[in-house]
Amino acid sequence: MFLLKKLIFIDMAQRLKKYYAETILPKFLKEWNYKNLHEVPKVEKIVINRGIGDASQNAKIVDASLKELAMIAGQKGIVTKSKKAIAGFKLREAMPVGVTVTLRGERMYGFLDRLIHLALPRVRDFQGISPKSFDKCGNYSLGLEEQLCSQKLNMIKLIKFEVWIFVL
Repeated sequence: MFLLKKLIFIDMAQRLKKYYAETILPKFLKEWNYKNLHEVPKVEKIVINRGIGDASQNAKIVDASLKELAMIAGQKGIVTKSKKAIAGFKLREAMPVGVTVTLRGERMYGFLDRLIHLALPRVRDFQGISPKSFDKCGNYSLGLEEQLCSQKLNMIKLIKFEVWIFVL
């Protein structure tokens, strides 16, 4: 029974997850002489964040941003709120300042696959991603300022969003 469940799980896995498990993982184990599977670097979560800026005073724009992010990510996000008031920015405490969603598991691999194979090649004048974007802890940050066409939307809508990918 366990073997059957494992086979079904492998068949339903995302394409990028299969490639990681079948190709990258064995190469890392052999090349870096890891003794344990859990020593090999892997993607644990992806956090997608979009700041809404001046639109924080308009509830319709916040809802539209939340809906667009849900369409892109495949799950509902949350509204991030300001922690303290800043008079220079006309910002009060607990005002919405952005929307964010955290992806793990199958949705994470699906989003990463779409980002690598569909979204990034469509970026105008794309020169590749910078290897200098890793921080001390091994997290990778990628900000996309350009308008991208999302395949998930029914109509072709242009969406401006920022993506941070955390590799732990």
